[in-house]
Amino acid sequence: MIEKLQPFVNKFEEISQKLCDPEVFNDIEEFKKLSKEQSSLKEYVELYNEYKSTLDSLNNAKLIASEESDAELKEMAELEIKEYDKKIEELNQKVQIALLPKDEKDDNDVYVEIRPAAGGDEASLFGAELFNMYKHYAERKGWGVEIISYSETEVGGVKEGVMHITGNQVYHQLKWEIGVHRVQRVPETESQGRVHTSTVTVAVLPECEDVNVQIDEKDLRIDTYHSGGSGGQGVNTTDSAVRITHLPTGMIIVCQDERSQIKNKEKALSVLRARLQDMYEQKALAEHAQERKSQVGTGDRSERIRTYNFPQDRVTDHRIGLSLHNINEFMAGYIDEMIDALNNYDIQLKLKNL
Repeated sequence: MIEKLQPFVNKFEEISQKLCDPEVFNDIEEFKKLSKEQSSLKEYVELYNEYKSTLDSLNNAKLIASEESDAELKEMAELEIKEYDKKIEELNQKVQIALLPKDEKDDNDVYVEIRPAAGGDEASLFGAELFNMYKHYAERKGWGVEIISYSETEVGGVKEGVMHITGNQVYHQLKWEIGVHRVQRVPETESQGRVHTSTVTVAVLPECEDVNVQIDEKDLRIDTYHSGGSGGQGVNTTDSAVRITHLPTGMIIVCQDERSQIKNKEKALSVLRARLQDMYEQKALAEHAQERKSQVGTGDRSERIRTYNFPQDRVTDHRIGLSLHNINEFMAGYIDEMIDALNNYDIQLKLKNL
């Protein structure tokens, strides 16, 4: 098993040497790209080192057991052999999991888009809470968070919120959030104490390279406007906000984060590419639904994936049947346990299908 990790170690060392090259160090984009690739290889290197260390200890214990004449030392060595054999078995499974086929988009940065669905004001308020939940989660992970656009309703909810999240394996962690999130609670405006049910849609779009989706300038209508007002979240107050309409699809992208009109345009185009890529993939998925029935569920955004029940202090993910309690902590961005469980469930399915 350890031999299967060697190519990853070799690649890690190759990248490490490149990062020491002054030309690469001074090329910000290349340095960023290589640093991210190196970071994605780190788990393989750590696993390789642990495996090698354990093998060395096992061989040393076997040597002592075979050559030592002292009965007590021989017995200690044999006990160590059993422990190291057990650890090697565990490491073999870890290596097997590490070598499972990965989604080619797992390392991509993402755009997270939040929109209220059914439930009026209550849906918009819950949407704002979800937006902050993902923002806090990303910040806790040490990822970069950039608000692309955020428009508020009169009651302080969100009409639409879009954030750009950058870091190591962002899509790998957040792709499980795609879908319809349902909230059950008593709204503040409910005088009779009845529990209402509302829904919010969450889209997680992997950022695309320019080569993936080509956009013709003649298919775009670009408008600029003043971006101040409610929901601006501290954005600029000059006429640099950009709204891009993709005429063939009718998609509208708004970016008001930067003071520079050029930068806002670049960001809006990046969001547009991600949305178009996602649209093409969803279309392809629908066309092959009969052949890929097992994947339709994960691709359908209309599927209810999770329920947040405030009266019962419970968050339930319907895909794996897991319920967690302490909903306030969950809404504060401590969603690691849920995401880890979804990742583990996916790993077990892949291992079963090997």
